[in-house]
Amino acid sequence: MKHTILITIGLLAMLACTGEPVPPHSAVSLDRFASGAEMLKAFEQARDRGGMFDGMMRVATMAESASFAAAPKAAAYSETNIQVAGVDEADIIKTDGNYIYAIAQGRLHIIKAATSDLISTTDLGNNPIELFIQKDRLLVFANGYEDIVRPEPPITGKMIAPRYPYPGRGYVSVSILDISDKKDPETVKEVKFNANYASSRRIGDDVYFVVNSHPQWGEWDDCVSIVPMMKEHTDWVPVVPCTRVGYIPDVRAEQFFTIGSMNMRSGDLQKEVIVGSGQNIYASLNSIYIAQNQHPSYGWLGEPALTPGPERTAVSKFDLDKGKITFAGSGSVPGRILNQFSMDEHEDHFRIATTVGNVWDEKEKSSNNIYILDDALEQVGAVEDLAPGERIYSARFMGDKGYIVTFKKVDPLFVIDLSNPRDPSVLGKLKIPGYSDYLHPIGENHLLGMGKDTVEAEQELTQRRGMDFAWYQGVKLAVFDVSDVENPIELHKEIIGDRGTDSEALHNHKAVLFDEAQDLLVLPITLAEIKGERTSDNQHGDYVFQGAYVYDLSVQEGFKLRGKITHYDTDEVFRKSGFYFRGDSKIRRSLYISDSLYTLSDTRLQQNHLGSLERLGKVTFPGSSQEPEVMY
Repeated sequence: MKHTILITIGLLAMLACTGEPVPPHSAVSLDRFASGAEMLKAFEQARDRGGMFDGMMRVATMAESASFAAAPKAAAYSETNIQVAGVDEADIIKTDGNYIYAIAQGRLHIIKAATSDLISTTDLGNNPIELFIQKDRLLVFANGYEDIVRPEPPITGKMIAPRYPYPGRGYVSVSILDISDKKDPETVKEVKFNANYASSRRIGDDVYFVVNSHPQWGEWDDCVSIVPMMKEHTDWVPVVPCTRVGYIPDVRAEQFFTIGSMNMRSGDLQKEVIVGSGQNIYASLNSIYIAQNQHPSYGWLGEPALTPGPERTAVSKFDLDKGKITFAGSGSVPGRILNQFSMDEHEDHFRIATTVGNVWDEKEKSSNNIYILDDALEQVGAVEDLAPGERIYSARFMGDKGYIVTFKKVDPLFVIDLSNPRDPSVLGKLKIPGYSDYLHPIGENHLLGMGKDTVEAEQELTQRRGMDFAWYQGVKLAVFDVSDVENPIELHKEIIGDRGTDSEALHNHKAVLFDEAQDLLVLPITLAEIKGERTSDNQHGDYVFQGAYVYDLSVQEGFKLRGKITHYDTDEVFRKSGFYFRGDSKIRRSLYISDSLYTLSDTRLQQNHLGSLERLGKVTFPGSSQEPEVMY
């Protein structure tokens, strides 16, 4: 069977019968199933080979990334730390400079910023995840669950009660709220997808989102039994007809991802359904790229099994135009990516950083690569076999340069020249203790790294375990000077706490508040400190603080701690009893408006003076409590 399934006259006729609009002609066609039976067969074959769990969705949603943006300028208020200038990313808190919109305690809260007055609290009926704001509209993503009423069979003597594997249906809702009246937000549109939320972007009034669906466990009567479902009014219906489902060759038929768009003004909805999963998403102003693991070891639609090969990453490209989503091609590269920061679009080329192999496999050492693909996602250039035996911990693309951090024992920072897409090359590298989980540009010649400090394990221990490794320690902040591309240097560094200290900023870039124009850096920190003498390099500290660290940061002066902010009114919660700290009063986000700094936890929004850090006010969210937290 051919891999490519062309849209024929017969298929066009079938689409017309469904009432679904036929997509406009494109130079690149998305492969689609010729029939519902063909799609069902592909999924049955994958299930029979053991390629699925009992209805469990395999989604690897990762923290996402940022390209080099325009030169900084002073602003009246801060915005979400995003990847690409002009492409907004949803978060749990947003502001328009006058009001703050926050998700906490499973509800939406609107606060008047100047006075820290709670204007309204809205229960959306679901569990909100993230939101966008655009003028007088909010768009909110939320998780929900809906019971399914199943007909009971008639009783005929002795019989075994039917076993339904799932009593209900989980879903993600996409809702538009009119917030003209801040005291009474009104839901003007809601669409539910039987799926898990992956990620989203906003360009102007149009929000683009990706959700993942997995067929339910059980008998499949027809293709409708497995196709993703949606509900806008009263009934659940297929997101698209079975013959509108697309696929990428060699991506196993285990689940689906839906890429959709919703206009925050009109509510217009567009969508495509593709076999696979939206594991990592990168978006520019004109295109969105969806990356997923590719497993080439099985045949497609009954073809003979392929020769098992190394892991690859499949990339699907969709062009974006005022809410319209058009498939623009697909490609693949060796290895797997870390997160959205591993991808970037620049001057009609797509750059992607991957790791091949397992760090701890001494026979076939891991290696790291950067691939450059053209507009059609055909490879035109590559830098391969970087840092054998290590893996990528962070990546950042800035114009004609690429920066990657790998790690196993020490932290090499590589500077890659990408000015010639067909002949990229390594310009320089720096090896230092520790690693960076996140890289953030400071102008054109400096990088801010956020990660962990490390100490190499003793030789006797590494020999006994048969592997080289290092013990992570406290949080490490560093400023790298990359103006001399052949000789990058660590210009400044700051170590926070001991082993056990952590920050959400290391795993989610939206937790970072950095304003270069104001020399301002704010990070949430959970601080662990060793009391007394350290007894070993893997000794874990006791938790002593959770809150926001506020720094003055410049490339000239480095890090200067302005102060700390916490939402805990007592130190009683910090009692050592394990290796994990959990608490609703953990500060997760920060933003500023004029000369006020606001910090958000699940229990409150607190206002402090941006300069002195004096507390000016707070809003305690309904239903919150500061009972002693659980320690593990």
